[in-house]
This record gives sequence, C-alpha cells and structure tokens, in this order.
Amino acid sequence: MADIRKLEKELWDAADELRANSKLTSQQYCMPVLGLIFLRYAWGRFKRADAEIEAERAAKTGRKPPKGPDDYKAKGAMFIPEESRYDYLLNMPEGSQIGWAVNNSMTAIASSNPSLVGVLPDTYTEIGDELLTNVIRIFNNPALDEEGDDIIGRIYEYFLGKFAPAVASDDGVFFTPKSLVRMIMNVIEPERGTMLDPACGSGGMFVSASDYVRDEGGNPSNSLMFYGQEKVDYNAKLCLMNMAVHGMSGHIKSGDAANSFYNDAHGLDGKCDYVAANPPFNVDKVKHAQAVEAGRLPLGVPKENKKKEVSASGANYLWINYFYSYLNERGRAGFVMASSATDSKAERAQRRKLVETGHVDVMLYVGNNFFYTKSLPCTLWFFDKGKPEALRDKVLFIDAQRYHAAVSTTLNEWTPWQLKNLSAIVWLYRGETGKYHDLIEAYKGRATEVAPLFGGDAAEKLLGIGGVEDFAIAHEAMLAAIENQKAAAKEEVDALPKREQKKRREALAEVTAQMESAATEIGEAVWLVEKFGEGEYADVPGLCKVATRTEIQGDQPAEKSSWSLTPGAYVGVPPVEDDGVDFHERMAEIHAELLELQRQSSDLMTVIDRNFQELGL
Repeated sequence: MADIRKLEKELWDAADELRANSKLTSQQYCMPVLGLIFLRYAWGRFKRADAEIEAERAAKTGRKPPKGPDDYKAKGAMFIPEESRYDYLLNMPEGSQIGWAVNNSMTAIASSNPSLVGVLPDTYTEIGDELLTNVIRIFNNPALDEEGDDIIGRIYEYFLGKFAPAVASDDGVFFTPKSLVRMIMNVIEPERGTMLDPACGSGGMFVSASDYVRDEGGNPSNSLMFYGQEKVDYNAKLCLMNMAVHGMSGHIKSGDAANSFYNDAHGLDGKCDYVAANPPFNVDKVKHAQAVEAGRLPLGVPKENKKKEVSASGANYLWINYFYSYLNERGRAGFVMASSATDSKAERAQRRKLVETGHVDVMLYVGNNFFYTKSLPCTLWFFDKGKPEALRDKVLFIDAQRYHAAVSTTLNEWTPWQLKNLSAIVWLYRGETGKYHDLIEAYKGRATEVAPLFGGDAAEKLLGIGGVEDFAIAHEAMLAAIENQKAAAKEEVDALPKREQKKRREALAEVTAQMESAATEIGEAVWLVEKFGEGEYADVPGLCKVATRTEIQGDQPAEKSSWSLTPGAYVGVPPVEDDGVDFHERMAEIHAELLELQRQSSDLMTVIDRNFQELGL
C-alpha cells in the first residue's frame, strides 16, 4: 500500500487521543485500539467478499441457498454478524452506549469464530462513549478496505512500537515485509499439508501462504493446517485476529509453554510439510541445558558459555536446527536469518553437517533496508528434503542486494514483477521451464495491456512482441515516448493561461506517471530475458550461481573448511559496464589536466608573493 505510513499516522493520532483523554494505561488501551482496527479491516474484507458472492449468485439460476460463513471463508474473509459490522456501530444514534455495543460485537464475532474466544478485547465500556465514538469514526478509513498487504500485522508493529517500545525491541518483535514473506512462499510452494511457524508473531506467514494457495486456484481452508508458537501473548492474539480476518483458522499456542527454544508445543517434530518463519535473531540468555534437553537438534548441540547459556550465534543455529528437524521426509522450509549465520565460525561443524545432508536448496541474500523498523541485512534460507537426486549436492545461491525497488531512502522492497523474476531463477534451477515460459507470456500480456498508454511506435512494438529479444526494443520505444510526452506536456501547459496551468500540469503528470510505471514493468522483462533468454538457467556473475558440495567445501580439508553458505562468496561481483571510454587514454588526459592545474597554481603563488612584496609585507 503506497500510503501505509500516512495511514499509520492517522490511526495513531486517533489512538493517541485515548492516551491523552482516558485514564487507561498503555497495557489497558493497546488491545482495545488494535481490536477496533481489526473490526474495521474485517468489515472491509467482508464487504468485498459479499459483493463477489452476490455477483456469483446473480449469475446462477434456480434455488439459491442462504449465504453462510463458509462462503466468506472461501473468499478469504470472515463472516461478521450484523451487530458486529462496522457500519452498525458508525450509525448508532447519538447518546447510545457505544462501549456496550462494541463489547457485544466482539462477543458475537467470537461466537461465530471459535478461535477468537478469549482473544478479542471486551473492555470498551472503560473508555467512555464520547471518546470511543470519535475513535470509531476516525478509524473508518477507506484505506482499510484495500487488499495487497498484511495491514493488521504492519499497523500492529507500528502501534506496538508506540505503545511499548521496550517490548518491541526486547522481544525481537518486528514486522516481516510482505515481499520477503511472499518470496518464501514462492520458493517453498505450499500446496497442502501441515505448516508450522514456531515464531509466528502476528501471523504474516500464514496469511501469505493462504494467499499463495488462492493465487494458484486452491482453497487453503481445505488444503493447509496451520500451527504456530508465539511466546508473547499480544502477538499470539494478533495472529488469531489476523488469520480470522482472512477467513483462516489455526492452532496457535502462546506463553512460556510456546517458547520454541524449550518446547515443541504441538509435537510436530519430523511431521511438517512446510516450515516458514522469521525468528528473532541473535537472541542471548537461552539456557543451554534446557535447550539441549528440549531436543530437535539433528545438526549438533550448541556450545555452552561460562554463564551456562547459548551464545547469540548459537541461538541462531538452534532455530536452524528446529526448522530442519520439523520437516518430514519431503518437507520444505523457508526462513529469515541474520546474515552472520551463513559463515559463523563457532557453528562450522553444524553447517558442514547441514550441507552434507544435501537438503540445502536455496540461499538468498537480501541486503539492507527491507525491514520496516530495522536497517539490517538478512539471508533467506531454504531447505528441501524432497530434492531430486540431480540437485541433491547442489545449492542455488542468489545475491539480490542490488535488485530491489526503493520505496523511500530508508525502505526497499521487491515489486510483484521482481518477485516473479527472482522466483524464475529458482524455477530454472529446478528445471521447471514451463513456469518461466508462463511468466514470459504474462509479460507479453502486460505489454498488450499498457500499449494504449503510449500509442504510435511504442504501442506498435509492444503489441508486436514475439521473441524475447523484442522486449528490449519495445522498452526503448517506451522510454522515447515518455520523453516526447514530457516535452509535449510542458509545451501544452506553457501555452495555457496561468490560472489553468496547475490543473492541466497535474493531469498530464498523472499520464506520465502511468507511462513510467508501465515502462518499469516491461523493464523487468528486459532484466529477466537478458540473463536467461528463452528459459535456460545460467550462472550470472553478481546475481546467481549453482554451487556443488565440492565447491562449498573449497580447497580445504573437510574438517578445516568454513562450509560457508554466504551467497556473495559464490556469485562474485557483476561485470563493470563498458562506458565506451578508453581507460588508459582517459588516465593520460587526467594526468595532463593535473599537471596543468599544478602549473597554474605555481604561477598564482608567484603573483601572490610578488603582490605581498610590493605591499612591503
């Protein structure tokens, strides 16, 4: 969502009114505020699903059974009883006991969604009706009707940082960006079976898995069973609320019994088809004996320090052990991990054992500024215990630190097309060329869609794309058309009376923006086909390489090798683009220019010295 920061601020300003005008503590008003956001977002999804259901019913003839909760769940929404719908609360007469009404709405939702019993807040009478009415009105933001982002999780993180920054930082609570989560799903490809997130936070992995299944034409309610562990109770409640909003349910456990370092809360060791997680990095103070006793350490036991604890790097490898151990014989795992874990010396033996299993599938380096509240690089790790024999001793390394879109100076992301391109590298490594060809066809379809924006030569070239080489030709024509559009727009605006210029300039700028966005999309097709052509995997310096176990071990004996899984160690650096300038010739010119500047400086010093002498100084 483009205006997510604006939305966050608007919602926080409303929440801050509670802090300023009520007598509640932060612990008392945090969940009620988040509960209202949940209610408003759920209503937006409900309205959208209801419209789709009505359209489908209108197209059918004969008897039409009444709509039920399952109809909404199939559309990725939660059924909301009438008295719980946001517009019901908005339209209550002045002077109504709104606090009781909101409490009742939460109770009604829980009655229709058993997973929410005991989860939704019910303390709205403590806020005060006038104040609560104002907040409900302010939270009626149309941005919460939009699709395409884990809004609940992201706003939750923002609010948690405002409500209780110590909690947010001490417990490692930070939102996993949607593009990272979706990349994980694109690689592990959840279809059906059991999925576990042993550090599930607000449930973003589950939501993304559900979206992936729907995008592939399936119904996640019928094909996936979700299990989560979350130590922080606030997070677990938000996870259940987040899942319910998306028409999902899951088995989520919280509290000390759900601390993954010490508990396999669901008894799923060796039973999972999919594991996906963004665990807290570099956790210290994990009790060594208790962690060892809890098991799930097939790669080896971490070292114990003088405090009888596991080091921060050792704790990272506890997570890596768990993700591997939870998988069944054909299971896949994808998770976010601190980049230091790919070559940490203390865990070299565990990493060797992991590589020797043949189950390391993909290692993808992300780089800085992908996390919303943290500026830190990370690596996405992928395991696959069902790898085909031809790939068993190979690992695909991808270094994507130079490949992203800048949302702002402090935030990067992968666009939907960039996600598809990165996924295409994985498909080709796996020999799934059909998926690559489908993506090329999707790019051709997009070229046809945007052609009317350009007209003329650019439109002709977009509509005429046949082979992959035609994308670059069409893209160049698009860029030329954009420059022509800008020049024509300036000429048109300058010819208008001053009073008419602003409105027309804004209208033409919107047209230019649409053209530039389209050119960026087709530019992604150019990026892809320049590297992989018609659909054959090839190592690309600075981007990707398939390395064998022998290459990972290197020239060192097995016991001395670092067994590094750092992508940059294998993919190398991209070639320097030829700018058409002869290096030696240019250096000679620079040297001559430097000598001339030195001569001029010497002459100037002589003049200055003479002037001082004439002044008697």
